[in-house]
Amino acid sequence: MFSKIRNFVFCIGIITINSQSIISVMKNKGLRAILMACLLMMGTATRAQDGLDRSAMEIVNDMAPGWNLGNTMEAVTSWTGAALWNNKGGLAAETGWQDTKTTQEIIDYVKSLGFKSVRIPCAWAFGHISDAATYTIDAAWMARVKEVVDYCINDGLYVVLNDHWDGGWIDEQMQNSDPAVIAHYKGILATLWTQIANAFKDYDEHLLFAGLNEPPAENQAATNNLIQYNQAFVDAVRATGGNNTRRVLVVQGPSTNIYHTCNFMAGKMPTDVVEGKLAIEVHFYNPWQFWGMENDESWGKVFYYWGKGNHLSGSSHNATWGEEEDMKNQLELMKTNFVDKGFPVVIGEFGANWRDLSSLPNESQEKHNASIKTHYRELHRLCKELGGMVPMTWDTNYRSQNGTKGSMTIVDRKNLTVFGVYALEGINEIYPRPSESGVNTIERPARQDHQIYTIQGVRLDGAPTTKGVYIVNGRKKVLSH
Repeated sequence: MFSKIRNFVFCIGIITINSQSIISVMKNKGLRAILMACLLMMGTATRAQDGLDRSAMEIVNDMAPGWNLGNTMEAVTSWTGAALWNNKGGLAAETGWQDTKTTQEIIDYVKSLGFKSVRIPCAWAFGHISDAATYTIDAAWMARVKEVVDYCINDGLYVVLNDHWDGGWIDEQMQNSDPAVIAHYKGILATLWTQIANAFKDYDEHLLFAGLNEPPAENQAATNNLIQYNQAFVDAVRATGGNNTRRVLVVQGPSTNIYHTCNFMAGKMPTDVVEGKLAIEVHFYNPWQFWGMENDESWGKVFYYWGKGNHLSGSSHNATWGEEEDMKNQLELMKTNFVDKGFPVVIGEFGANWRDLSSLPNESQEKHNASIKTHYRELHRLCKELGGMVPMTWDTNYRSQNGTKGSMTIVDRKNLTVFGVYALEGINEIYPRPSESGVNTIERPARQDHQIYTIQGVRLDGAPTTKGVYIVNGRKKVLSH
């Protein structure tokens, strides 16, 4: 308070101040009114600076491209050691399913590759509960999750923190429409999220919460249950107060499937105490035969080749469905049903397995590599073109192509190198990597609503016309041509 009064007094030209002058100011009705107005404006300025007055749409549009930490914070040391509602997972769980503990250097490297946001899939109930009777999250685990979140926040990255599969504690109940069962599990969900939200209450707009992961709802009845759980999540977070009253919250569509989400949940987003702060999450793993299928089946072949110009003549492994037009149609459905209604889309997981075809002499590694690049490029291109959508690439940190089964890894976290080179090339065609100097090279801005200044601080009315360094919306960028 005293610092704000000093700032106010300085603004109106008083050079020195002491306790008596403060009292004098407060006794004077006119000055007191000015003081209150000034403090109110300062409060508004502070809120603007923390970014929490920005809408979900504005924030999501700043988050692309996004990257996943994979199952790192959701793993267990062994399936028999950890279980629901106990504390046997421990901090060692972080390297239970991959071998690299997350560090600031890893997140720095992820940022250097051009990523603007990180999704942290996280377990809470599965091996990290210190008191089962009260569903109390282990303090050491909460502290470690905060460390990982802080690595990202330190780099100016956005973070999506969720309750992932988490041992399936709520997924197993998604089909159960018994009101008593729903009330019980809504209570557990609220208890967990109240603890998480309180732990992160002071974080600014760079932290987003996502209530669940892939809730298995395949019909309207199960989706109606999910809608109740989504509402419980929103209500629990908002009730914690602080910055959580304005934080962007992400709720999940049924099975995070685009068709299910548009068919069963359009127009049924949670109610909220604040407008413009909700986003919807879906995942994009499509088509299955390209991204994840490992072996040919009687009903169909694995797709090694995807996208226009990438098919191999004579191969039985060319995609026969689910290519660019289907991708476009699905994203346009999300735009029509959600983005256009004010709810941005977080594509929380996306990817395709990059395969080693060297054991198949009649197939083409080159065309498969091009297919991976095209797949990643097209999703990012369409999301950027449609607006209001952020794709967040899944990454397993498994440093092997695993033969024809493939691997969905981009970053080799242990060696701080790029493993999935073609996936990253596709992303970087739409979102170029920052230069090594830390200054972005940009095309000439086409929009006229950017705040653009020369490096000397002179505001430009239009787009820059000569090469050089400019300040675009507060960030240094280089116009190279």
